[in-house]
Amino acid sequence: MNELISNLGIILNATLMYTPPLLYAALGSCFSEKSGVVNIGIEGMIVFGGFMGALLGNFIANPWICFLCGGLAGALLALLHAFATVSCRADQTISGTAINFLATGFSVFICYLTFKTSETPPVIEKLPRIFNGAFIWLRENLPEGAAKLFAQNSFLDLVFNTYASTYLAFVLVAVVWFVFYRTRFGLRLRAVGEHPRAADTLGVNVYLVRYLCVIFSGFLAGLGGASITLATVSAFRPSIVAGQGFIAIAAVIFGKFKPQGALLGCILFGFCNGLRVVVGSNSVIPVNLISMIPYVVTILTLVLFVGRAQVPAANGKPYIKSK
Repeated sequence: MNELISNLGIILNATLMYTPPLLYAALGSCFSEKSGVVNIGIEGMIVFGGFMGALLGNFIANPWICFLCGGLAGALLALLHAFATVSCRADQTISGTAINFLATGFSVFICYLTFKTSETPPVIEKLPRIFNGAFIWLRENLPEGAAKLFAQNSFLDLVFNTYASTYLAFVLVAVVWFVFYRTRFGLRLRAVGEHPRAADTLGVNVYLVRYLCVIFSGFLAGLGGASITLATVSAFRPSIVAGQGFIAIAAVIFGKFKPQGALLGCILFGFCNGLRVVVGSNSVIPVNLISMIPYVVTILTLVLFVGRAQVPAANGKPYIKSK
């Protein structure tokens, strides 16, 4: 029984660790896809945001500034993607693929110039665990029976004593939902993704809306990358993202391009990572096979749900303004 509880705790801890980066990227992908622009460059934007966060984290002791700069780094790549796809009407898939290669190559290049290696040293200061002080106080001052609830590795400890970026990711789900379905901008965003010409005739600037959505998708993806290097890992290396951008896109498809659906998809994939940790530490199965669990689930998700997903009608189609 104790072993089962311990394994459940490990899975929960790993789920809370792996879900936030996916969730940031998935929410960003929702913005881009809803506006009608396919952005598979999410992977590269996570990489570049993570690199920039770790790079600045070696020189600046304020992790929140580094976290924000990671988001801005992702937004910079997204601006490049928006220019290629919206203004130049380039193939969106090819542009996104180029972004992925560019982000990884440029990050490693700058890393070599700065640190003479492909990896950054650990950051000066990680993002805070905002309830850490409260948990320590409760553990030390509550009666023995109640204090057990706040013991190290207890359920409450795993849920609440985590990094601030985790809470922010879950709060953003509600914010993005509100923007999509309760604001004028959200209405225009969805109109541009479904019927851009009709939106244009009503005075909506289709190009501007798509630019903003793609840039914001990169900003959120960059935050996802920075949450890895400033919280989970505290350093950057080229393999740190390991396909999480593509998993985030799969979560969006699973969630039918809705933020609340993307949340469920990200939790599913985060849980698969947690399951991988537990199974890998208690199994005779080779580690490489265990590591395949999240990616196999991703493929199955795409096979089972991609046909049922309610893709925006104009998704992937460049818009040419009529004269």
